[in-house]
Amino acid sequence: VLGGLQMVATGIFAIQLKYIGALGARVICDNIPGLVSRQRQLCQRYPDIMRSVGEGAREWIRECQHQFRHHRWNCTTLDRDHTVFGRVMLRSSREAAFVYAISSAGVVHAITRACSQGELSVCSCDPYTRGRHHDQRGDFDWGGCSDNIHYGVRFAKAFVDAKEKRLKDARALMNLHNNRCGRTAVRRFLKLECKCHGVSGSCTLRTCWRALSDFRRTGDYLRRRYDGAVQVTATQDGANFTAARQGYRRATRTDLVYFDNSPDYCVLDKAAGSLGTAGRVCSKTSKGTDGCEIMCCGRGYDTTRVTRVTQCECKFHWCCAVRCKECRNTVDVHTCKAPKKAEWLDQT
Repeated sequence: VLGGLQMVATGIFAIQLKYIGALGARVICDNIPGLVSRQRQLCQRYPDIMRSVGEGAREWIRECQHQFRHHRWNCTTLDRDHTVFGRVMLRSSREAAFVYAISSAGVVHAITRACSQGELSVCSCDPYTRGRHHDQRGDFDWGGCSDNIHYGVRFAKAFVDAKEKRLKDARALMNLHNNRCGRTAVRRFLKLECKCHGVSGSCTLRTCWRALSDFRRTGDYLRRRYDGAVQVTATQDGANFTAARQGYRRATRTDLVYFDNSPDYCVLDKAAGSLGTAGRVCSKTSKGTDGCEIMCCGRGYDTTRVTRVTQCECKFHWCCAVRCKECRNTVDVHTCKAPKKAEWLDQT
C-alpha cells in the first residue's frame, strides 16, 4: 500500500540500485515489485535520486521504531514481506496514517539533503533564496547553500503520491492527506543559520541560509500528530472528509486522519497484522505504555536475572588511547507472558 516505498524500505531496492550502472535503470526498475508505471518512469529517469530515497527509507523506519519503541505496536518490519509492516497496513488505522506521513517525510528529507550535498545532478542548493532579507535581528543577505526543500517536496509528491492518484477511493484520499502532512512537517522545521561578517565579529553583515533540522524533530512532531489523529469518514462524493461522529472535531490540513479503530495489538492476530506482545520487555515500575501492566495486557510477566557486561571507569592515556574496565551488573529483565492457548486461538 505504500507504492514503491515497500521495496525501498526493505533495503532490497537500495541494493538493487547499486547495479544500475551495469544492468541499466530500465532492467532494475522494471523488476521492483509494487511500482506503478509513473514510479517506474521516475526510477528509470532518476536512478541517483532513487538511491537517496533508499537511504531515506532506512532513516524513517528507524525513526518510526524509535517513536513507538515503548508501545504495543512498535513499527516492527517483516522480513521477506514486500509490504514491510505486514497486514497492519491494510487497516485504515492511526498506525497506517503515521507510516504514510513519516515515510513521505523521510523521502523529502533525504532528497533535500542529497541536493544540498551535491550528490544529485538534477538539483543543488535552493535557487530561490537570493538577495536581501530580514528577520527579528535585522537585515541579512541570503548566502551559503540553503537546503532545496522545494525540489525535495516536488519529487516526493510525484513519486510517493503516484499510486494513490490512480485510485479514486476513500483510502487513497486518506493516504494522500497523510502524505501531505509528512511533507509539510519537514518544511515546518527548516531553520535559519547565519554567519557574521565584520571586524572582530562585529556582525555588521550577516549571511544566512535555510537548513534542515534533524529528522528526529519531524518524527517527534508526527508522533504528536498521531496522538491527536482525527477519525473521519469520506464524504459521499469521495472528495473530502467529515468527522466520523457527531461532536468530533473536523480535521485540519495538519492533522493525521484515519477511518478504522486500531486493534489492541495484545495477541497474535494474523488478520489484523498484530504480532502480539508476548516476549516483549516491559518496565515493572512504569505506569506508562512501557509498563508491564499495559504492555502485557494484564497477562502478567516473567522475570529473568541477567548479568550485563559494560565498559566503565574509562581513562584517557597519553597518547592516544582510552582504556576501560569491564563492569558486571546483574539486573532483572521482565518480559510479557504469552496468552493462554485458548485465548490465542480465539484471536487467530
